[in-house]
Amino acid sequence: MKILSGIQPTGRFHWGNYFGAIRQYIALQGHEQSFYFIADLHALTTVREPHVLRQNVKDAALDLLALGLDPQRATLFRQSDVPETTELTWLLMTIAQMHLLEKCHAFKDKKAKGIAADAGLFTYPVLMAADILIYDSTTVPVGADQIQHVEVTRDLAQRFNTIYGDTLHLPEAYVLDDSAKVPGRDGEKMSKSYDNIIPIFETPKKLGKMIMSIKTDSTSKESSKNPDTCSVFELYKLFATPEAQMTLTERYRAGGMGYGEAKQALYEAAIAHFETAFARRTQLETSPDIVEDILREGAHRARAKAQEVLERVRAACGLLAKPV
Repeated sequence: MKILSGIQPTGRFHWGNYFGAIRQYIALQGHEQSFYFIADLHALTTVREPHVLRQNVKDAALDLLALGLDPQRATLFRQSDVPETTELTWLLMTIAQMHLLEKCHAFKDKKAKGIAADAGLFTYPVLMAADILIYDSTTVPVGADQIQHVEVTRDLAQRFNTIYGDTLHLPEAYVLDDSAKVPGRDGEKMSKSYDNIIPIFETPKKLGKMIMSIKTDSTSKESSKNPDTCSVFELYKLFATPEAQMTLTERYRAGGMGYGEAKQALYEAAIAHFETAFARRTQLETSPDIVEDILREGAHRARAKAQEVLERVRAACGLLAKPV
């Protein structure tokens, strides 16, 4: 498989990012091609402060490496360090049909809400298609709500091939197992948009306060509680062994336990789960040159593949003197 995945540096990664995607991205590394990029060009549609974007990219690289992305088994790079992607974006734009882009979720949602959408948001799916196609990717890990992006990519590749001949490979979506619910502190889906996240690399003190602020019902301490409807327990399940889950389930149903005890169990489980990643990140922070070298080397490898594909595409379009 030739894996390709990107993640936007729009803020610090949280538990939802980790359990919904990052953990599985890392599990997929080590294939014939495992490319993972930090999507700083995509982030420009929402992040307009240069210093914030630079720090977000740095944090994203540190987080991914600390969580287990191995530069020996995968290629990590900044999206903007591969300029071939933006050239392919323009070439795809010349054959992209308006009605296809008008159907895409992000544009439709903003339009429905009466929010102005700039050209960057409208053409976002074309840049995403270029991200995928420039590396001859065969497999694109996505959540169920992102399958449309891969479908648009396939549509654009097929249209290009129809016009210019068989040039671009059609990728397949690899639907991530995001069945595990990752609720935020308010019980809704964990998302930066809802301001309910729990960052992966939060300080222990702040983490404790965030966990203690998780919304629960008003059931008294003495009464039996239902773990199946409790956000605290839903989060605990992400970290705990089946045996530990059973033990806490019994505490819930027996009564005599306040939610504070369950939150403390969640806190301890989370600290233990990310302990190694915390240590690795602390070490990486003291060696910024190593992180930059990893991104630079990753871009070098990614560009080698991107140049190969772009040369093929340019020749198909007639931008080279003769076919390759």
